[in-house]
Amino acid sequence: MSPARRPGGEAAHRADHRRVVVITGASAGVGRATARAFAARGAAVALLARGQQGLEQAAHDVRSAGGEALPLVVDVADAEAVDAAAQRVEEELGPIDVWVNAAFSTVFSPASEVRPEELKRATEVTYFGFVHGTQAALRRMLPRDRGTVVQVGSALAYRSVPLQAVYCGAKAAIRGYTDSLRCELRHDGSRVRVTTAHLPGVNTPQFGWVLTRLPRGPRPVAPVYQPEVAAAGILHAADHPERREYWVGGSTVATLLGQRIAPALLDRYLARTAYDSQQTDEPVDPSRPVNLWEPVDEAHGADHGAHGAFDDEAHGRSLQLWLSRHRRPLAFGAAGAAAAAGVAAAVNRTAVAAGGH
Repeated sequence: MSPARRPGGEAAHRADHRRVVVITGASAGVGRATARAFAARGAAVALLARGQQGLEQAAHDVRSAGGEALPLVVDVADAEAVDAAAQRVEEELGPIDVWVNAAFSTVFSPASEVRPEELKRATEVTYFGFVHGTQAALRRMLPRDRGTVVQVGSALAYRSVPLQAVYCGAKAAIRGYTDSLRCELRHDGSRVRVTTAHLPGVNTPQFGWVLTRLPRGPRPVAPVYQPEVAAAGILHAADHPERREYWVGGSTVATLLGQRIAPALLDRYLARTAYDSQQTDEPVDPSRPVNLWEPVDEAHGADHGAHGAFDDEAHGRSLQLWLSRHRRPLAFGAAGAAAAAGVAAAVNRTAVAAGGH
């Protein structure tokens, strides 16, 4: 296969000057940071979200970074609207190369206190939104036999935590759906790729507008990473979709490995610590905005950007992500060092043997 026809890898990276990328949930948080990152490499970026003001500011970010922007007001829970948006992207920007599913909504609450309509709405956005986006992408990618879908996952897709049953359930469902799809693509011999970037706790605005029934303000579990770290992991997944999933951040690796080794121990640990670690010291403001039913920027006239309220503690880099992105050169370097050590040892043994004679 020639480099130009590879579904990922360096050829895709070099082609970013006109790679067409769709990002759901692009008006804020991880989606916003990811849009800027693709734009900095010259991509044409379609921005899908509900809030007009946030989309306009995200489009400004994309253009300022050197990309082409197409903001589209879309509720990802509406399958027909998502498909119509995909069609408009292809008509105005060209064939979609990468589709990133990042939109979500949730409820911070004990599972027994979540109301049926809240569970339904959050699941429609978070789980069905990913399905609708994936299917819209596949309708266009499969006939061309090329393209990449990146699912923005979470460590919580594997290791659920208390107070986030709605989110954990949806993320686990996305993982199950994606695993089935990946097998089907392989069975069909398709060159369309689907991969997942599982994220740690990220400093995004969602903690200021999520529906919550907690006595104190919701927050990400430490250690917290900046959304640009998540965006870097998503870009790497889009460039190298041959891997089925990527774990972004050392805490994600530790969580997923801990779940494999000692899930019952993690149950006890999280039961003891996760209520407090997911809340700030401040009581919840009863007048705080909630974005479950409507976009916050429409109701409150504000653009919330990519970052949340935890800049003072959020990490702007991830050693684990750097190692993951450079694992091949590091592996070659380690192999070379081992080979050199072996040669040196052999020469030393030969010299010793020669001296003995």
